[in-house]
Amino acid sequence: MNPIRPFATARLPRIVFGDGALGRLADEAAAFGRSALLVTGARSFAASPRWRRLTDQLTDRGMTWGRIAVEGEPSPDLVDGAVREYGGASVDVVIGIGGGSAVDAAKAIAGLLRPGNSVMDHLEGVGAGRPYKGPAVPLIAVPTTAGTGSEATKNAVLSRRGAEGFKKSFRDDQLVARVALVDPSLLEGAPRSLVAANGMDAFTQLLEGFVSTNANPMTDALAWSGIEAFVDGFFAAWDGLSADAAEGRSRLAYAALMSGIVLAQTGLGSVHGLASPLGAYFPIPHGLVCGTLVAEATEVNIHALEAREPDSLALDKYARVGERLAGHEVHHRGEALAGLVDTLRRWQTELGLATLSEYGVTEADIPRLVADSRGSSMKTNPLVLTDDEIAEVLRRRL
Repeated sequence: MNPIRPFATARLPRIVFGDGALGRLADEAAAFGRSALLVTGARSFAASPRWRRLTDQLTDRGMTWGRIAVEGEPSPDLVDGAVREYGGASVDVVIGIGGGSAVDAAKAIAGLLRPGNSVMDHLEGVGAGRPYKGPAVPLIAVPTTAGTGSEATKNAVLSRRGAEGFKKSFRDDQLVARVALVDPSLLEGAPRSLVAANGMDAFTQLLEGFVSTNANPMTDALAWSGIEAFVDGFFAAWDGLSADAAEGRSRLAYAALMSGIVLAQTGLGSVHGLASPLGAYFPIPHGLVCGTLVAEATEVNIHALEAREPDSLALDKYARVGERLAGHEVHHRGEALAGLVDTLRRWQTELGLATLSEYGVTEADIPRLVADSRGSSMKTNPLVLTDDEIAEVLRRRL
């Protein structure tokens, strides 16, 4: 019997999960003080009846509050502008409510309100490389989509798009939310296209975390529970009309939460390695990148492992997922591996996921995308892929 390899866990928030969890937000916020800064998406939540109820509840508890709206993916300029506007105020708690972009922006803002400096001092790979010392303002994270799992991680992903663009992380343990309120009922009414893209982001994170070189028995258990919840609930949540829709939303929200917890411990893989330059240079939503690449990236990984590392545990893990997606017993590992890729391709078609060329990516862009893909996510891929193998993933989805 082999011993369990040493591992360490990253910090996590206190998690409150379940329909109605949003109703606890005002009390959770008031526990930190009298002044809150709400960081939300541009429209959806603030235009809903829940917004008025929340702000009334904050006022009833004697709290004052301000708001920052995040349009699209957050940029360093947005974060620095928020710090300039609210850094002199005595903000006791930051509340991030929205998709991954709003929560990521909230993390970065909470981290810099007190130090008062620019996020470019700390942004990996493009910043000044200064160590972050804090202190951070306490953060409460409330996801209104089920995809990134950002409510459970320490990194705030910020982007600047264009020819000289980037998509990089500001990360530190102090940025982890103190409390994550995960309320599946907030997913109700989301457009199917959004549910599809966010859901495929969550699934990709679960799969990449499951086969990561940093995986361990604890993360395997969490990833597997998330994969099972996703398989059982995603399409009911995506359809939104069946009798199982509410249960599907609950399972999808859980799967997304697990994906965040797992990636915080294990890192990710080649899909997310490519998502960084793709999101920087082209206006492609992150979840769509994951959904459109995961089948091809998985097949390329499998073929590379079979050729160079046939005894890799990752092949057995891929096969286990393939059998679970098939819903029945398979006769050998090869059948399960092929079935995994076939199912992921079928999902691409069923969900209507766009190709890369629909967002302007061409054959001529591939060398630069490959060169810029080898960030932290690629380092925990099950094996080191060649440039040609990475290019093949992109080429198949042009």
